[in-house]
Amino acid sequence: MPSSRDVVFVDGVRTPFGRSGPKGMYAETRADDLVVRVIRELLRRNPSLPPERVDEVAIAATTQIGDQGLTIGRSAAVLAGLPKSVPGYAIDRMCAGAMTAVTTVAGGIAFGAYDVAIAGGVEHMGRHPMGEGVDPNPRFLSEQLVDGSALVMGMTAENLHDRYPAITKERADAYAVASQEKAAKAYADGKIQPDLAEVAVRSAEKGWGLATADEAPRPGTTMEALSGLKTPFRPHGKVTAGNASGINDGATGCVVAAAEAAEELGLSAKMRLVSYAFAGVDPEVMGVGPIPSTERALRLAGLGIDDIGLFEINEAFAVQVLAFLDHFGIPDDDPRVNPYGGAIAYGHPLASSGVRLMTQLARQFGEHPEVRYGVTTMCVGMGMGGTVIWENLAWEGK
Repeated sequence: MPSSRDVVFVDGVRTPFGRSGPKGMYAETRADDLVVRVIRELLRRNPSLPPERVDEVAIAATTQIGDQGLTIGRSAAVLAGLPKSVPGYAIDRMCAGAMTAVTTVAGGIAFGAYDVAIAGGVEHMGRHPMGEGVDPNPRFLSEQLVDGSALVMGMTAENLHDRYPAITKERADAYAVASQEKAAKAYADGKIQPDLAEVAVRSAEKGWGLATADEAPRPGTTMEALSGLKTPFRPHGKVTAGNASGINDGATGCVVAAAEAAEELGLSAKMRLVSYAFAGVDPEVMGVGPIPSTERALRLAGLGIDDIGLFEINEAFAVQVLAFLDHFGIPDDDPRVNPYGGAIAYGHPLASSGVRLMTQLARQFGEHPEVRYGVTTMCVGMGMGGTVIWENLAWEGK
């Protein structure tokens, strides 16, 4: 058994992201069926991958009950028609669930336990709202292990504004407008559609239809429109529905493989995993989590922040991205950051978002052979951050 092997990202897809709730496009669609759609699309797009060569299916969900329960990695694999010999499991690291699914199977691939794996995540927040069924231990508050605001993500974002007074509401709103504009341009330029797996959907009002595009983006968003939005987490606060990600439904998935296995099977790998890291921070300011996780990932890779040519940062809240940029001395409008826009526009179905970041980075790598390294990073509930550093396999410097 080899002690370590290169791990590559072969391909990633996702369902269009929907708005949660009774009027959302996935209101009558099961979460596990969204995962099934993603797995089947990955196999369709990669016909040289025999289904029996998939060694593991790791699917994340933050709320693992109902149609997101029953060890969803295994149940979705069976429903998708993979051979019964293919195992699977569920994983949870809240917002970084899909990211952790990728890094976990990557560790198995590097060690030699797997050759090929499917990893991803799903969150149907319309069926399973954030926090459904949880029972936080009273010791968290009674023993002052965390502040009460740590359990409300919007409050943690308000706390970040307190910690970084230079990040004003106007600055957060401007970042949000830019995210919407970049997402609209990416759609107009055909950058997003190739990575979407269309989903058959049904509603009582409209009957059967086809979900072909994200439901959440708000093209044409203006500073004036955002300035009048309510601040639900604090009177006269700074966090609004306009400068934060939405409540969404969707699933993502990707094929991760050993470099040698990808070559053997004729799979076209797009990027190589260089390093990854997770880090903990005070839960009250969980949005700063990507800062220490990125510092650690860079250290493990022997790289500096100036070596990174592209950043995919999950936009849970504009303030969280801006705190990251300020720490590393990156301008708000740096073209390396979220070139296609981010979760403020597309949505953030919690455990699924990590692979959306990777899929978009892989496509950007193909467009930018001059860029060698890129980062996918995100904050995580209860005070964590996760970062993966990737190398562009189309890098022209090789």
